Amino acid sequence: MNESIPTQPAGPETGRFTPANPLILVAGVLSLVAVIWFYGFEPRFATDRSQSVFGWLNGAWNGETDYEHGLLFPFVILGLIIYRFKDLREAAANDKGSFLGLIAVFVGAALYAISYRTFQPRIAAGGLPFLLWGACHFLWGWRVAKILTFPLFFFWLAVPLPSFQQATTHLQLIATSLAHHGSSLFGVETKVMGTTILPVKGDWKPLEIATGCSGIRSLMALLMISAAWAYVAKIHLWQKAVLFLSALPLAIIGNALRVTSIFVIAENGDAEWAATTWHDWSGLLLFYPFSLFLLLVLHSLFEGGLPWKKNAKRRLRREVVVKDSEAKKEEKVFVARP
Repeated sequence: MNESIPTQPAGPETGRFTPANPLILVAGVLSLVAVIWFYGFEPRFATDRSQSVFGWLNGAWNGETDYEHGLLFPFVILGLIIYRFKDLREAAANDKGSFLGLIAVFVGAALYAISYRTFQPRIAAGGLPFLLWGACHFLWGWRVAKILTFPLFFFWLAVPLPSFQQATTHLQLIATSLAHHGSSLFGVETKVMGTTILPVKGDWKPLEIATGCSGIRSLMALLMISAAWAYVAKIHLWQKAVLFLSALPLAIIGNALRVTSIFVIAENGDAEWAATTWHDWSGLLLFYPFSLFLLLVLHSLFEGGLPWKKNAKRRLRREVVVKDSEAKKEEKVFVARP
């Protein structure tokens, strides 16, 4: 009679964070409550010292700072974490917490203390990812913390920078020059006075490239999109960096195309409609489709084809290899005895 070699029963799961002292869990809960209080309710910042860190961020995410897209960051971060949820669950099941995570927690707490003393909410906001990342490292280990590194520190892009508006001056000049030369390609002759473009033959009113037309707002939003895009892309690290940094030239080119379209419509169509309705909607209808299409083209060049087709082939190869390896494993386990 043939007998099969019995397999060893699966032992208890190892690697999970099982604190020896329940006081650690209590301390973790109390720490979470403290973070929520100091970041969400403690009034310390703004000119009248009446806003918390989150309150200040919510007020700073506006059109004047060109960070209107800041309200999207929590949802994008949550989406990135959900995207890696399967990997996070596997990492948490096969790793264990480390007290080294408390070093990052200490750094985050020190940054908040500095911001509390200097009344600088940006420092506290910059320290929040350290607090969360260190806590995850402490509770679930390095593998979980490694996966969460980008989603958590991605929050830094949502913190408005001081004196950020000074960058709009250079972008205004670039947008004015590109729009002037771009209009000539479509047969619209213009002349430039500072950041104002005047018609040579048309009867439309001179249009000024204001700070809102500089492209800085679109650039910051596109940086958020390109960073998240690069994170989920299945390409090499250097290719991810190029995909992220491509947001800068794409934003400049896309904004120049948008401004040029305003002058072309003003010359050949309704100047009032071009300066009002099309000016307000051209970003959504022209800039973002154009920029996202170029991001897709660049991503496809790195992938060697459309990303979703390459991902489908990659999943198919993975399934075939797994089934084959399982079959070989069964052949090794079930060996007939004489």
